[in-house]
Amino acid sequence: MNGLNRFIAIWLVFFLGAGGVFAQEKVDLEMMHRIKSEGIGNSQIEELSFYLTDFLGPRLSGSTNLRNAREWTAQKFKDWGLSNVKIDEYGEFGRGWDVKKSYIAMKAPYYAQVIGYPKAWTNGTNGLVKSEVVLLEINSDTDFEKYRGTLKGKVVTTASNLQLSPAFEAEARRWTDEELEARKEITIGGRTGRYTPEMLAQLRAQRELDQKLTKFLLEEEVGLRLTGTRGNFGTVFHTRAGSFSKDKLPTVPELEIAAEHHGRIYRLLKKGIPVEIEAEVEVEWLDDDYKGYNVLAEIPGTDRNLGTEIVMLGAHLDSWHAGTGGNDNAAGVAVMMEAIRILKDLGFQPKRTIRIALWGEEEQGLYGSRGYVQKYVADRNTKEKKAEWNKISAYYNLDNGSGKIRGIYLEGNDMLVPVFEEWFKPFHEMGANTVTRRNTGSTDHVAFDAVGVPGFQFIQDPIDYGRGYHTNMDVYERMQFADMTQAAVIIAAMVYNTAQRAERLPRKPWN
Repeated sequence: MNGLNRFIAIWLVFFLGAGGVFAQEKVDLEMMHRIKSEGIGNSQIEELSFYLTDFLGPRLSGSTNLRNAREWTAQKFKDWGLSNVKIDEYGEFGRGWDVKKSYIAMKAPYYAQVIGYPKAWTNGTNGLVKSEVVLLEINSDTDFEKYRGTLKGKVVTTASNLQLSPAFEAEARRWTDEELEARKEITIGGRTGRYTPEMLAQLRAQRELDQKLTKFLLEEEVGLRLTGTRGNFGTVFHTRAGSFSKDKLPTVPELEIAAEHHGRIYRLLKKGIPVEIEAEVEVEWLDDDYKGYNVLAEIPGTDRNLGTEIVMLGAHLDSWHAGTGGNDNAAGVAVMMEAIRILKDLGFQPKRTIRIALWGEEEQGLYGSRGYVQKYVADRNTKEKKAEWNKISAYYNLDNGSGKIRGIYLEGNDMLVPVFEEWFKPFHEMGANTVTRRNTGSTDHVAFDAVGVPGFQFIQDPIDYGRGYHTNMDVYERMQFADMTQAAVIIAAMVYNTAQRAERLPRKPWN
């Protein structure tokens, strides 16, 4: 057989095989109808969203509010009659941290409120700080000497380089049909990269200078540091001040303030006009428990042969600390809770066990999901397979805001294209019909995909997710409840199909 004929033969085998898989996918349309009716007619999305945001509040990794959220969600699962509900330790996380008080205002040249929040894991001030603001202009090592011995107890800030652009585009948007089609395309070839060697060298030099500045301010016993953040119209994006590890070094108290307010302070100082700030930050460190936890619950499998296999769905329960984590990720938690509620309230007795997981500490590096995978599934470094590696058919994740589902990323799994295309057919009229082999990252499905277990994140309409997540404005009002209702219905259907399928979902090779 010559090379061309061999290629044709292989292609035909693959095509016919894929067609065979496609032909075997039977969708229970009656059950799809029941899931839609329950999810739309008796939705608890708004109720769940209220409790996860307004009632429980911010849920920073390791905080008291996150502990409360674990207890509340576990109790809700018990109230719904789910089985094997537990708050499951996955390993060590680090120190918890709560904000007890945060206040800042400009007192001169006139009074003005300032929008600002403490950086996560920053130290508090030593009571109320009243000080003129010192503008630090440090561009090289020699500039430090200008300020040495003059900063004790002072409020300091650095240059403002934030550029705010007019909002010419709509604040919220959905994917167009053309954009969704483009998401199916896969680019082959190496990345050229965004940075030249010169740019990388400049970034490294700036990072080194920033680290020296942080150390210098601590040595000088600065009272408070003010930092502007990106965002428009008073939106403050969060970062953290140093580490949450048990051996964390002290940090200078630091407040991140709205770009517009930081810009005003900077411009006044550059004109030689004194600015006085009054501020106080009080925090509490939680050193009673350094462990991290996930919340787990199940609908047990009933099939004699398949009941020990598992279909997982999940979302991360933690958030940042100035908003209430509405879109990141109370939305994902509410949708996943609603999806399993739908199946439970329909009296569904699955062949495979359905397990929901609400992950801890995702925002600091996927701690919860990676901890779970390490404990129960596999070691991604040594390739050691553990008890659940052969049992999990799929893990479904939601963590891109509260926009409706438009499709799914397959993480390069070609074998699943015909399967999921068939499963999405009952939801085309809801706007969900894009199945792409492309990858997407930065959230909890990555932990499963990294060890060869099918893990998926859905394609969601962005709405205003990118403008608001990790900010003080990520709150209940920004959540899209109709979209979340659609998402819960689709995920309930995906979980149902996976639980009832004769075979486990096909996997990519992992050795």
